[in-house]
Amino acid sequence: MKRTGAGVLIIAAVLGVAAGFLVDQLLTSAGSPTFTPAVTLPILLVLLGVVVIALAIPIRRATHGTTKAKVDPFRAVRIAMLAKASSIVGAAIGGLGAGLWIFLSTRPVTPSLGSLGTVIATTVCGALLVAAGLVAEHLCTIRKDDDDEQPGGDDPGLEPRLRGH
Repeated sequence: MKRTGAGVLIIAAVLGVAAGFLVDQLLTSAGSPTFTPAVTLPILLVLLGVVVIALAIPIRRATHGTTKAKVDPFRAVRIAMLAKASSIVGAAIGGLGAGLWIFLSTRPVTPSLGSLGTVIATTVCGALLVAAGLVAEHLCTIRKDDDDEQPGGDDPGLEPRLRGH
């Protein structure tokens, strides 16, 4: 499994910005009020980040010898995938908040402080979730062993058989 790259996070954030701006544009053109995230969304994003890191810490302790506990490889992979998904979702939701923020800042009427506050909090907490996911993903990586085979290495078992020999 490869680590989450910056390109994936940038694409998710750009798609989120576009979606946030477009949703508010469509709602405004239809005469509806703009979309404002719930107050609980930023709180849930931060709590998810805390849970992801809390799940990854025992994996780090077990793989780096600070504890004698054995690592269940399936559990470690699940937590690493949760961390990867969290960082991507955090980028998308942070981008969504940024798109809403951009839309509100381009309007001639100043938005209310309550709606702007939740939009800014959603953007910041989305970025915090990205950071938490990347940290947790780092915590779930294991050290490379010296005896791990390299792709295309000189392992005699991987040589192709010749016909007739």
